[in-house]
Amino acid sequence: MEFLVGIQGDGFVLVAADKNGGRGIVRMKDDEDKMFKLNSKTLMLVSGQSGDTTYFAEYIEKNVSLYKVVNGYELTTHATANFTRKMMADYLRSYTPYTVNLLLAGYDDQDGPSLYHMDYLGALAKAPFAAHGYGSFFSMSTMDRYYKTGLNKDEALVLLQKVVDEVQKRFMISMPSFMVRCIDKDGIHRLDDFVARPIPT
Repeated sequence: MEFLVGIQGDGFVLVAADKNGGRGIVRMKDDEDKMFKLNSKTLMLVSGQSGDTTYFAEYIEKNVSLYKVVNGYELTTHATANFTRKMMADYLRSYTPYTVNLLLAGYDDQDGPSLYHMDYLGALAKAPFAAHGYGSFFSMSTMDRYYKTGLNKDEALVLLQKVVDEVQKRFMISMPSFMVRCIDKDGIHRLDDFVARPIPT
């Protein structure tokens, strides 16, 4: 019962994830961070089996860090996405596959912002906007309707609020709080001032 969403704008990528953490139908915590910083300008959002998400994300995180130590420079977002896809595909063909869906967002000095959508089968696609989880059933149509190329940050936040409103209104499971981050040329920024508005009863 998770929800990840990403929106690429003009010079940045805006990402959000619900903060619910649980097992089965039980919510055990409401402050879980589902985002993993891979390098100074790349962020991975994960959903799926709680153990799998942590182990797989940390495995990718450590290997990306090792690459920088060995080679002296960081992987681009595109290279990180393809490395992650290869690892996912390799584990899928082993005795220990990972049940993890993820979004990969980043900013590169040459290529600018980029957003990648990947599922647990290793299917990778670059997209201007993307979502994972049950919330995607309600959010993809909203983003398809209101997304436009070259969004500025204010417009992207308005679109994100529309998405959150729709999920909170339509989805029977409560998602009261979200963690929001923005990736741009200056790095990764946490937007603590974004507070999902409660739907009036």
